[in-house]
Amino acid sequence: MTAVEVVQRRVLRVLGATQVLGAAGVTIGLAVSTLIAAALSDSDAVGGLAQTSAVLGAAVFALPAARLAARKGRRPALILGYGAGTVGALAAACAVVLGSWHVLLVALVLFGAASSANLAARYAGTDLAHPQRRARSLAIVVWAATIGAVAGPNLADPAGQAAERLGLPVGAGPYLLSAVLFGLAALVVLRYLRPDPLTVAQSAAPVAPAHCAGGVGDTRGSGAVWRALPGTGKLALGGITLCHTAMVGLMSMTPVHMDHAGASLRVVGVVISLHVASMYAASPLFGWMADRLGRVPVLAIGAALVVAASGVAGMATSHDAPQLAVGLALLGFGWSAGLVSGSALLTESVATADRPAAQGLSDLCMNIGGAVGGVAAGVVVTAWSYAVLGLLVGFTALPLLVVCLFTSLQRVR
Repeated sequence: MTAVEVVQRRVLRVLGATQVLGAAGVTIGLAVSTLIAAALSDSDAVGGLAQTSAVLGAAVFALPAARLAARKGRRPALILGYGAGTVGALAAACAVVLGSWHVLLVALVLFGAASSANLAARYAGTDLAHPQRRARSLAIVVWAATIGAVAGPNLADPAGQAAERLGLPVGAGPYLLSAVLFGLAALVVLRYLRPDPLTVAQSAAPVAPAHCAGGVGDTRGSGAVWRALPGTGKLALGGITLCHTAMVGLMSMTPVHMDHAGASLRVVGVVISLHVASMYAASPLFGWMADRLGRVPVLAIGAALVVAASGVAGMATSHDAPQLAVGLALLGFGWSAGLVSGSALLTESVATADRPAAQGLSDLCMNIGGAVGGVAAGVVVTAWSYAVLGLLVGFTALPLLVVCLFTSLQRVR
């Protein structure tokens, strides 16, 4: 085993540990934020804005974190993300105590930085990976989040009960637990992510003219990075963004849809847990498929799954928890296929020195898309219905499916 392989194994183990902690903290917030914001404001639209605020925070953090990673390595960028998320979670708990949905939305912007750090960690898993195992290495990091992602929503209720015993509002408990988990993730990165994988990869890479982002430490605008991406990179970025937008939009309004039928927080937590489990648990399979079959065909599979999920979930009534669970599970599989294949395709479409900038643009776009999806979902459900939302999500994913299928057929020829 080479020295690089030894470091890569250590990197994957450390990232796996941070993913468990970070994913648990993030999904606790996902499970309760929409309901808490809606309850504090007495508005479903504001409930949708809760998810949007967290996603917006992840988007705001993406490019500065990418630039920090390009200059100093992955460790400082990940520590900054989890640290900001810790502050945001504590501020969210204070907002619940104060009964202010305005403060909650602001706090969730900082909370979203931890989500961005969790997403960025997948790219750290590819820095030292062999090209033929790049998608699988990325998928391992994504898969490691399964434990935390499944446990997170189900920890919301016990955390709320613990807060109530301490004389705090029930809604403050989940955010306090998130703060503890984000803080632990930052400490794990600080102590154990050595040597830094991106620093090692950059030192080993041959010096070549940057063709995408202007080189390490690039500070050019995201528009310039986009224009310099090759066609495969643009397809990858578009696929990642669309799958994430669809996932956030449909998932964010499902708890509100179920709440209309009087579903308990425990039932909502189970449905969201199944959704989140499907997002992460199948990622090694999609990574293997992307390495063996190609990135674009698996991206097409992701788009097809999103279309199917929107139909199944959209046709479910608010009291039909089993059908909603199936629809959200399909949605999670679609997100996983799109994220794994698209991220691998984007990473290998640019030079090593340019990867942080391109990856940062990817996280920026997917989180902006998620923010738009959350806002639009709240408006659509308020103005029309959850069924209309499912219909719109399905039609939005169809163009990606067509483009990927056409691209795959062209390559076969």
